[in-house]
Amino acid sequence: MTRIAVLLAAVMAAHAVTATAAQLYRWVDDKGRVEWRDTPPPANAKKVERRTISGSVIETSTRPYGLQQAIRNFPITLYVTNCGEGCNLARTHLTRRGIPYTEKSPQDNVEAYKKLTNGGMEVPLLFIGREMFKGYLESSWDSALDTAGYPREPAPGYTAPKPAAAPAAKPAPAAQGAAAAPSAPAQ
Repeated sequence: MTRIAVLLAAVMAAHAVTATAAQLYRWVDDKGRVEWRDTPPPANAKKVERRTISGSVIETSTRPYGLQQAIRNFPITLYVTNCGEGCNLARTHLTRRGIPYTEKSPQDNVEAYKKLTNGGMEVPLLFIGREMFKGYLESSWDSALDTAGYPREPAPGYTAPKPAAAPAAKPAPAAQGAAAAPSAPAQ
């Protein structure tokens, strides 16, 4: 019995080092002894079992704890449209710092946006928690993001989000008498 326990401990230790899935075989030999090995059993083995042993991994967040706290306490919401350089700079700024944010368009619900901004329709508009920043000003955004606990540099392993797709251009009107080509469905 102790031989089996030692063998199992050795197999588990070897497995922990390699951290890959391994095959383990259990069988009864011709003398009635139970064998555990990482090699296939002999042809005369009885009651053969093959087991796969894999690593024990606990999934954790890939984000550092400080960033998790900042996201929880001061979520970032960015209201932008296709307003040109200001909106592009705002998106780029957050992406460059590796800050996850929710992007919204004020055009989705104009009345709610006006109520949120006390009647204004200015973009870009940044919310850090409940604090509102109208327009893009790098220094004030950096100061507020620093105060909220967001990092200056992206966390290791950070991948920038894909930019939102620009709205499709409207097709040119078909020439008179010519059949209009069908347009592709929006995706």
